[in-house]
Amino acid sequence: MSSIPPSSSTDCDEPQPLTDRQTGVLLFSILMVALCGIVYELIIGTVSSYLLGNSVYQFSLTIGFFMFSMGLGSLISKYFDNQYVRNFIFIEIAIALVGGICSVLLFMAFPFARVLYELVMYSLILMIGALVGMEIPILTTLLSQKISMKESIANVLSLDYVGALIGSVAFPLLLLPSLGLIQSSFAIGLINIFVALMNVFVFRHYLSNYKNILALCLGILVLLAACVFYGSYITRFAEKHLYFDQVIYSTQTKYQKLVMTRSVTTREQRLYIDGHIQFSTRDEYRYHENLVHPILSIPGPREKVLILGGGDGLAAREVLKYDDVELIHLVDIDPEMLRIGKDLPMLKRLNEKSMSSERLTAFSEDAFSFINQPGILYDRVIIDMPDPHNEAINKLYSREFYTMIKRRLAPEGIVVSQSSSPFFTRRVFWCIENTLAEVFDHTLSYHASIPSFGIWGFNMAKNNGDFSGSFEFDIPTRSITEDTMMASMIFAKDTMKVDSPVNSIMEPKLYQLYIDDLRI
Repeated sequence: MSSIPPSSSTDCDEPQPLTDRQTGVLLFSILMVALCGIVYELIIGTVSSYLLGNSVYQFSLTIGFFMFSMGLGSLISKYFDNQYVRNFIFIEIAIALVGGICSVLLFMAFPFARVLYELVMYSLILMIGALVGMEIPILTTLLSQKISMKESIANVLSLDYVGALIGSVAFPLLLLPSLGLIQSSFAIGLINIFVALMNVFVFRHYLSNYKNILALCLGILVLLAACVFYGSYITRFAEKHLYFDQVIYSTQTKYQKLVMTRSVTTREQRLYIDGHIQFSTRDEYRYHENLVHPILSIPGPREKVLILGGGDGLAAREVLKYDDVELIHLVDIDPEMLRIGKDLPMLKRLNEKSMSSERLTAFSEDAFSFINQPGILYDRVIIDMPDPHNEAINKLYSREFYTMIKRRLAPEGIVVSQSSSPFFTRRVFWCIENTLAEVFDHTLSYHASIPSFGIWGFNMAKNNGDFSGSFEFDIPTRSITEDTMMASMIFAKDTMKVDSPVNSIMEPKLYQLYIDDLRI
């Protein structure tokens, strides 16, 4: 059935029968609307997790407010006039603009107006969610002109769910690794404006102001295309203000955001993962000497060493100072982290090419999965993981994880874990110690001063025999000595042990403690 064009002077006031072509375009629009909506939701949740931490909290709030906003938008849509095509196109234009710039807005709000970040975040969620919610009733009503309302609702909801599935899969597998957060939002905005343009062309006879709407869509198309094209420059601009120092390396991998910076004045270089500092070239040796040398100085076999994390190769550099270490297995989930640890010139100089050592074998694998497999027994296990700022990392400080490590330790084996700060995150530090004590017979806690981090803590654990009261270091060091090691086991009153829970996968306490401790 052919459509009946309205008068050229006014928009169509009465619903018109749809052609098969128009119906197909509307159905395709539903798919794209759902795809774009879920990706915006994921982008906002990811950016907020990246900047604020606690991904469960951020994604829960993002999803909850987004769903609420969609319901609000659906309610508001009942007050629109019956110019369904025009209304749908204008809503798509608005989503393209607001959604397209959501990522860069959040990244710029954080350094320049930190107190307003949450307001900006929730405002974006509310606007995008409401706009997406407005579209579903409009499209359902339009389709009901061709098919029954029952069939229209079934088609709209089924395509909405399929589009959400496509978007939720495409974001982590395609968009985030290839485009990053800022360019992804621009690219999804382009999809919205393409949908608007497609409907402008197909329903042009329904629009009295067709040329003006077309010009508006084309203008926004050019703007978003330019943003995608210059996205890398925009990203560098945002990162410059986020990190303050010069960004010398930046990439978004499948697992995390890796950024290396260099101070213009001091030439100090830093590595950040998801916005959290991992080391500074000014004092990284202090951290890695305290992580590695105490555990390797304890008498007993140390031929087989396992490093969990540490893809930068700096812990491995310290381990390689011991000639009797025959084998080092290093496990890092991110192959890009392993690659730059081996190939990036700055890291190669810093880790003294440890990642290319014949004694070291690197595995790009999740540490939890790796340690849960049968394999050789290790004499020493060094856990060099990021702080437990989300639930994914929380499992790497759990009772279950330590139990798996215990099964992969030799009879005289020892494990050490970086354990965050006993000053800034006091309950976190002692929670890690308490969790280790649930699995192992003996634990030893100590701390060191790392200027970039503050007071930093470590926990060792073993089964056979108590820890010695003295340590001897027979390799060259820049910071740690026998005397400083003995002093490091004495905790000041404000860092002494406090009651803390045992962390487990079934009852993940640690990452919430981490967030709470940082708020104190």
